[in-house]
Amino acid sequence: MTRAAATAPVWLDLLTEDDPHPRRFDGPASLRPYLLRVERLSEEAADTLLEVGMVEPPLARHVYRLRRLRPPSP
Repeated sequence: MTRAAATAPVWLDLLTEDDPHPRRFDGPASLRPYLLRVERLSEEAADTLLEVGMVEPPLARHVYRLRRLRPPSP
């Protein structure tokens, strides 16, 4: 693995219920504040989404899913 591949961000797409346009983040460090501030998820709901890849009512108001994108292969 090259150094660039080792430091490449793990892109995450946040999908919200029926919204066809995912929001893209360069990793959990940028996604978590968005979930707390903009989507207004509780810390428990945000942590569950980041760990499991999905959260739904009653823990959250909507169904949220994460799609992890693979970095391009060399």
